[in-house]
Amino acid sequence: MPRKRVAVLISGRGSNMASLIAAAKHDDYPAAIALVVSNRPDAAGLEHARGEGIATAVVDHTRFGKDREAFERALHDVLTANRIDLVCLAGFMRLLTPWLVGQWQGRMLNIHPALLPAFKGLHTHARALAAGVTTHGATVHFVSSEMDSGPIIAQAEVPVLAGDTPDTLAARVLEAEHRIYPQALRQVAGSKL
Repeated sequence: MPRKRVAVLISGRGSNMASLIAAAKHDDYPAAIALVVSNRPDAAGLEHARGEGIATAVVDHTRFGKDREAFERALHDVLTANRIDLVCLAGFMRLLTPWLVGQWQGRMLNIHPALLPAFKGLHTHARALAAGVTTHGATVHFVSSEMDSGPIIAQAEVPVLAGDTPDTLAARVLEAEHRIYPQALRQVAGSKL
């Protein structure tokens, strides 16, 4: 079976992107990272992707002003021109409109640093600590029109330790993200859901 062509969308350093690239180097992995796209020209992850021999593209959201759909149509054009099968959001800091979500329904994944449905949105680690939870973690889910609400593919729990700060908790959650995102992509690309 041919490997699924995957685009990874980033806005920054791309550490989850790097974990997906590493997983896709294995011959038995059902997905190939064919493209990395950023909405920021200076995203550090672009250089990493180029160093791995992966095609990159920039669709700078600032060029479109407040017209989010125009930005997304330009992004969609890049994805379709590169014959992309699946899209993985990896620190892509843009809220998507229903138009783009609809184009990629069931083919777009996101990783979120919390055990959804808890702590949707930003600042999840600080909010988890403030809430006094004893378990935190990460979730890979399909993207839906409602933020951080699509069907869950995989989750990993991380204990909250005495003395944790948002930074120490974030570091442990990030390790879990790097583990479960490649596993979730394997499930989706290999149609094992």
